[in-house]
Amino acid sequence: MLYRMDSMRIKIIKPGVLSTIQDMGRHLYLEQAVPVSGAMDTLSARMANMALGNDDTAAVIEFTYAGAQFEAETDLLIAWSGNGAVLAANDKKIAADRPVFIPKGTIVNLNSKPDGSHTYLAVASGWNVPEVLGSRSTYIPAAIGGLQGRALLAGDVLDARANIHPLTKNILKNLKGLDISYPTWSLHREHLLPADKRLIRVMPAHEFTWFDGPSLIGFLSEPYTLSLQSNRMGYHLEGVVINRLVKDELLSTAVAPGTIQVTGNGKMILLMADCQTTGGYPRIAQVAVVDMPLCGQLKPGDTIRFEEISRHEAEMLYIEREKKLSTLKNAVGHKFL
Repeated sequence: MLYRMDSMRIKIIKPGVLSTIQDMGRHLYLEQAVPVSGAMDTLSARMANMALGNDDTAAVIEFTYAGAQFEAETDLLIAWSGNGAVLAANDKKIAADRPVFIPKGTIVNLNSKPDGSHTYLAVASGWNVPEVLGSRSTYIPAAIGGLQGRALLAGDVLDARANIHPLTKNILKNLKGLDISYPTWSLHREHLLPADKRLIRVMPAHEFTWFDGPSLIGFLSEPYTLSLQSNRMGYHLEGVVINRLVKDELLSTAVAPGTIQVTGNGKMILLMADCQTTGGYPRIAQVAVVDMPLCGQLKPGDTIRFEEISRHEAEMLYIEREKKLSTLKNAVGHKFL
């Protein structure tokens, strides 16, 4: 059962580099050429929602880097997660990966953090924007989803959905007061990530054997650096040039976030959340789903390496992480009692 209460609301003062509403993406319209979109780092988005007792699919704000600022126009119950910035108010850092009460009138800043590129702000019950094709995610090229299909602008006002889970209401009641407050417990997102965040595990893709031996060895042993030509659609990688053995033309075929394509000049592109649904470049590899959150925090100038694993290993890694998330979600539920 859900309770209805007065909506929580913020006003964007500074939108920063790029701020959009995202969720877990739209997955049912790929055959109609509609990209998945959604959060670049789905793990951080899920953790922010989990800290509030929200569904994984609740809409969050994705901030790119620092520089954004917003005002609490009402009392708020929020949670934030990610590595693109640090949230702070009154010159004090706001704790991450846990529910946080923010009193009305508070100005919250996103301060610089060098560890990553994206930060996620969840609010109790999720941000209230309409669903488009089963998702609230913003896809700017087609102007759909989110707030009017666009990036957030200064002066935008965002409301939370009015229905709030009774367990979430309990924690709001316990934290509410005149000052920013939060519980001592937190979610440890780092425990769900590998120690080496610059080692990306991949599986050979359909055209893996189209490339010569030295190129494949280089791909799996040499570092690659994200170029400035990197965005939500994909990352251009600088490093060892990949040479083709097979010169056949490839008809447009399926691609997805995590697909690594090789262009005609031997350069690689790692496709990300807003990527197209088909492509004509040969596919050398596919990033394991569990490592896509690592990719979602990369920024131009970051250097990564690739490690080959089997499809079975990738599946087992995914299942193991989902089991840990399920256990964590149950633990959070007990904290709200």
